[in-house]
Amino acid sequence: MSQEVGRGVPAEPGRTERFTIEQTLPNERFDTYLRARYPAMSRGAIQRLIELGHILVNGEEIKPTHRPRAGEEVSIYWPEPGVSEVKPEKIKINVIYEDKDLLIINKSPGMVVHPSVGHERGTLVNALLHHCKGQLSGIGGIERPGIVHRLDVDTSGCLVVAKNDLAHVNLQKQFAGRTMEKIYLAIVCGKIERAGGEIRANIDRHPSHRKRMAVSEDMGGREARTEYRVKQRLTQATLVEVTLHTGRTHQIRVHFQHLGYPVFGDATYGKRQTQRVTEISGVAAPRIMLHAWKLTFTHPRSERLLSFESPIPADMSATVRALKA
Repeated sequence: MSQEVGRGVPAEPGRTERFTIEQTLPNERFDTYLRARYPAMSRGAIQRLIELGHILVNGEEIKPTHRPRAGEEVSIYWPEPGVSEVKPEKIKINVIYEDKDLLIINKSPGMVVHPSVGHERGTLVNALLHHCKGQLSGIGGIERPGIVHRLDVDTSGCLVVAKNDLAHVNLQKQFAGRTMEKIYLAIVCGKIERAGGEIRANIDRHPSHRKRMAVSEDMGGREARTEYRVKQRLTQATLVEVTLHTGRTHQIRVHFQHLGYPVFGDATYGKRQTQRVTEISGVAAPRIMLHAWKLTFTHPRSERLLSFESPIPADMSATVRALKA
């Protein structure tokens, strides 16, 4: 059975969706094209569907690198969600808010969000499977049910989780449409003289270190925009309030490295500068000093505007006090 559905919303599991490509895109990969059409789906999930032969173009299997051409007929079979091999675990999580559609979690630093090689247990997903007893959106895939966005392991603060597909799709649209307000706090190395500013610099994979991101000097990669305001100047460091207008991987960390003020404690993007702050101040960073402070969005069902705030964690407050001394 097949059906036509609205753009951006996957068909129900077990059904096939069909549509015709309207515009030739010679410079765009097919998996990237579908990722833009279905913002609730990760690029990795789309690539898996292609590999399994669930996505066909003109009735034939294609590669993720296929270039979309006007007039091509695309069919996508949305399979039933598989049985999760991730086990529920009774792990304490700090729930700021919860209703039948979503949760807001105050993620603690050091907690991995979803399972991966070397982190099969003790993750936020393991905790959520126990807490929600199966009531999580399946759009994120077997390994990360309900996860709408992610925070790095060392980043603390507000994280939204979808309990059903309606909430997941809607929240992903708000992320993609840049209508969700995300405000962070960060301690960065060095003293920023300006009161505030904006960083506009595209972000792409690092050309030689594939697990890292970097500012793309040739304007490749994806658009990224970060706004910041200085809250407090410290010893060889600055406490800044950061507003994300896009949501690229490692965006804050990469943008502040590009600016010359990497996040304190970031061994990937600011090891040398972090060591210098510690040598001069005598203060060591307990982790990457980055905290998802505030989150504002529209509720996917009631359409009420919701705002949440995660208190500054103790290790970050202590680091600020130590750097003031």
